[in-house]
Amino acid sequence: MKRNLILSALLALAITSCQKNQMPETVISSPMISSKVGQMATALNPYAKGMVAAANPHAARAGIEALRAGGSAVDAAIAVQAVLGLVEPHSSGIAGGAFMVCYDASTGKVTAYNGRETAPAAVNEGLFLGADGKPLRYLDGIVSGRSTGVPGVIAMLHMAHTDHGKRAWADNFNAGITLAEDGFEVSPRMAMLVKIAANYALKNQAAARDYFFHKDGSPIEAGFRRDNQPYAASLRAIANDYRAMYEGPLAEAIIAAVGEEPRPGLLTLGDMKTYKPQKTDALCSPYRDYFLCGAVPPSSGGIAVQSILGQLANFDMKALFDKGTMRPTLGGWHVFAEASALAYADRDLYGADPDFVEVPTRGLLAVDYLKSRADLISMDASLKDVKAGNPAGFKPGKDATPDVPGTSHFSIVDKWGNVVSMTTTVESLFGSQRMAGGFMLNNQLTDFSFAPKDKAGNLIANRPGPGKRPRSSMAPHIVFDQDGGFAFATGSPGGSSIIAYTAKTMVAMVDWDMSPQQAADLANVISRNGSVRLEEAGLAPEIISGLEDLGHKVVRSKGEISGIHIIRKPPDGSYEGGADPRREGVVLEE
Repeated sequence: MKRNLILSALLALAITSCQKNQMPETVISSPMISSKVGQMATALNPYAKGMVAAANPHAARAGIEALRAGGSAVDAAIAVQAVLGLVEPHSSGIAGGAFMVCYDASTGKVTAYNGRETAPAAVNEGLFLGADGKPLRYLDGIVSGRSTGVPGVIAMLHMAHTDHGKRAWADNFNAGITLAEDGFEVSPRMAMLVKIAANYALKNQAAARDYFFHKDGSPIEAGFRRDNQPYAASLRAIANDYRAMYEGPLAEAIIAAVGEEPRPGLLTLGDMKTYKPQKTDALCSPYRDYFLCGAVPPSSGGIAVQSILGQLANFDMKALFDKGTMRPTLGGWHVFAEASALAYADRDLYGADPDFVEVPTRGLLAVDYLKSRADLISMDASLKDVKAGNPAGFKPGKDATPDVPGTSHFSIVDKWGNVVSMTTTVESLFGSQRMAGGFMLNNQLTDFSFAPKDKAGNLIANRPGPGKRPRSSMAPHIVFDQDGGFAFATGSPGGSSIIAYTAKTMVAMVDWDMSPQQAADLANVISRNGSVRLEEAGLAPEIISGLEDLGHKVVRSKGEISGIHIIRKPPDGSYEGGADPRREGVVLEE
């Protein structure tokens, strides 16, 4: 009872409902979390070893090398990202964007870093409209210069390094430079995706064609040794001065690639030079005896994940788990799907850049509001018409922006107990499929709504605009226990499905007592836009038929593209990790 009272008091401090027509604060945070965590930080982890969970063995090893060389979790994150841009160019890169949640064990502070790309100053609401005034085909928007925003990840990492780095900035790029110069064996996943992208536009640009294909036009295969001298040169320039990404020859090369046909973009050197990342307190709210801390808008992932969990707090999820089979019951998956559908509906309507439009963050996570959403859920039948709520007395136009899964996630803990949870992306498969400096350019601006207004003529919150950051689904999270100690870090790639993937891991570990690996392995169930997509092979037939009997429109998936990477700290003070078997990730200990 005392514990519940403490959590209730913290929640009252952290979350208050918005008044009508009043601009809400972007961040929900509780100073009491930070002070409590800070007190716990005096007890150093007796294991004094770090851990990296990342999507590629080369990247994970680079992170571990940084930790062994005396680097912090942020130093390791820089090393991991530098290598991912080389070995996983289909998912993330130094010309992409990212959201990072960082826990400083010495102060107890949990910070959200925003490295989301910004639209060029010349952009207007018609960015993705054709000459006829109608939205372009989605693929046409992706493989164009219009889709590329100002890259944010390098500036964000430099900001985080200034705050938390223990190693010289330049040293964190050594592994990436060496690997790019010496070459690496192309992984099966990269080879498969090159083959797929060959059917789209990856061959259209000379730089990308020369890198990903043989002279006879066939795609590079798994095991092929691929070096990347231009990428090594780019990393050397950035290692010397991170501003090389935003000014000078490298920035000029990016602008030139963006300016190529078809549909050249509007990015200028002025846009590159003026880019600034952001940092705030993390977005935090309680769940059971835990606190969830995630990214802030324009990431909709923090709000949506915490909305799902906030609704589930009104249900006994432990009772909806079969200890005999060690699997959730039909009721457990049903409630998870319904809470997801309600959270996605809110996310679709309200998610946007809070520097430009009102995002009712506090209202969407207020206890009473989430209770009212949970009250809509029946154990006997699925909701037939899921609509967004109205927590703040206004509604923007209905957005239907698609998200595509070209993203990566990694979690890192260092020997001092500092934690990084970071999701990073070039957006689509190989981003815009244009290359400069040995790396892929992002197509992040296609995360804006192609149409600025809905069918009723209402302005859509996530419409394009100059200097605006498009909505994201990235949802890196760090979770703390009731004593303020680090519990686990989690997150995933996967487009808008990131939200369901990440929420699943939290319920699995908090309510269903699963290990990090079990949580990553657990079947994915994604409920949005009127259907429930689920991994058929990971669920018992009676669960699937049971969901259909409850009225869910079930879409059977042969497999999802999640890339969940988790690190948890058990009571004994050690660390344990989980890597998603659906990709090529690994967990390594220092």
